[in-house]
Amino acid sequence: MTAAVTATGLGKRYRRRWALAGCTLSIPAGRVAGLVGPNGAGKTTLLHLAVGLLQPSAGTIEVLGGVPGSGPGQLARVGFMAQDSPTYPTWSVADHLRFGAAANQRWDARFAANRMARLGLDPAQRARKLSGGQQAQLALTLALAKRPELLLLDEPVARLDPLARREFLQELAEAAAAQELSVVLSSHLVADLEHICDYMIVLTSGQVQVNGPVTDLLASHYVVASQWPDPGALPAGSQLIHESGQGRHSRLVVRVPGPVIERAWSASPASLEDLVLAYMARPAGRSPAEEVARCSG
Repeated sequence: MTAAVTATGLGKRYRRRWALAGCTLSIPAGRVAGLVGPNGAGKTTLLHLAVGLLQPSAGTIEVLGGVPGSGPGQLARVGFMAQDSPTYPTWSVADHLRFGAAANQRWDARFAANRMARLGLDPAQRARKLSGGQQAQLALTLALAKRPELLLLDEPVARLDPLARREFLQELAEAAAAQELSVVLSSHLVADLEHICDYMIVLTSGQVQVNGPVTDLLASHYVVASQWPDPGALPAGSQLIHESGQGRHSRLVVRVPGPVIERAWSASPASLEDLVLAYMARPAGRSPAEEVARCSG
């Protein structure tokens, strides 16, 4: 099966600043992938490259086996929801749906109308009169009703209250399952992703720190609390991802090839938040493999 997104050595430079550098990853089709990282990590740049709104400064990117934005056929296969749930303030709900029908060759008018009715949105209501959650649902409807194979969403819930975020993500999960969509969802709110995503990419300072299926990542990462003054000898083959504290108060997040069973360590499986925050805390440009020699010694 063709990957949803494949990038090799991908980079984007704005004058002297690289917003994305050396990005290499492959997101399998059929996944709901979380793209997580702090503000300014390069998430929006990566998504804009995937849509075709930007051109790479280095490397390559393919989406569904094609060049992003390369023609009407490719554009029809990809749905995109930009930041802040973009809608036109003076347009009514019905105006948005008419625009969607005119702009998208695979537009599903029945789906769009039924979804608006189920959500209780008045077709005559202008977008500026809708709540933040309602605007987000309208924008999601526009993205879904074009019947894409891949849906890209850039911080779609950042400005919503907790209840509206939960409702939006639940609707997204149900739609992705019903339409067998591939989804890439960017956010810096880890808690919002862990109940919907089965694949995760951590991006910091324009570089991919780690990516893979969530189950595999959780199975290989542990939080280790030292019971002894010397926290130097981790199990062979381990990678130290992040360390805080000193001596018997050390708290380590490590990636290991198997279960941590050393008696000198008190280890527990890392949560998704533990894992993500550990990689986000790594210095820019530092490879996760740099600590292998130390941890294996």
